[in-house]
Amino acid sequence: MVESYTAECQAYRTVERAIEYIRDRAREQPRLADIAAHVGLTEFHFQRQFSEWAGISPKRFLQYLTKEYAKEALRRCEDVLEAAYAAGLSGPGRLHDLLVTCEAVSPGEHRLLGEGVVIAYGFHATPFGECMIAGTVRGICRLAFVASDERKAALAELQDCWPRARLQQDQAATGELVTQVFVPADRTTPLRLWVKGSNFQIKVWEALLRIAPGELVSYREVARAIGMPRASRAVGSAVGANPVAVLIPCHRVIRKAGDFGDYRWGPARKQALIAREAVAAGAEARAA
Repeated sequence: MVESYTAECQAYRTVERAIEYIRDRAREQPRLADIAAHVGLTEFHFQRQFSEWAGISPKRFLQYLTKEYAKEALRRCEDVLEAAYAAGLSGPGRLHDLLVTCEAVSPGEHRLLGEGVVIAYGFHATPFGECMIAGTVRGICRLAFVASDERKAALAELQDCWPRARLQQDQAATGELVTQVFVPADRTTPLRLWVKGSNFQIKVWEALLRIAPGELVSYREVARAIGMPRASRAVGSAVGANPVAVLIPCHRVIRKAGDFGDYRWGPARKQALIAREAVAAGAEARAA
């Protein structure tokens, strides 16, 4: 599994560069040969590496990176969060919602600043680049994508969040968590999250957990779902402050106009996450 993730991590770097190149030249509609040349591969090798990572051809994958796809997804999923609430479900789909549970740090625990808490952390390759994952006996408290030269900064940010906690590197334990995060089909019990934020942030993050893989919603829809329809901007700030990438799926929130928008861990990674989930959701729908 480690070797597989390392290979996928390397492939993602190629995919990321390709997405950035395409995004910068969207109006030009670059040819496959142009994209392959930009990432330093022949057309044949680029097509193969891309297809192995994405599961489909570059041309088909790129369809999921367009504004038109995003706008159609928003129309298709209009009021998806409100429908989920009305049905008494944690999500409109049947994959993500039953596999992740979220617990907020209590006010008392917040005041202690992590005193007496041991946080295990590790750095691991994933299909979307290297990540740092950290957790306690209560659950995962941080999942962030990092570059190799950002490890110290990521650790410092974690320590700043929990100044009195003891950080302990444990690659074996966190490696098991990473596998559960990125191979949800192998998950037998729900992953637990233990997150710290304001009451408003927690409410937004819980709403994000109700967005199924392959679905997209707007910031306004999230604001409406939490009963604060005029709080779109505040929702955006809470989405940006999400401490747990992927599992709290802030990448599934985009602008109403269909623009993918910014992402704490890079816009290319956000598009890659969205597109790969769309591919997987489409494959599952066809198999059903």
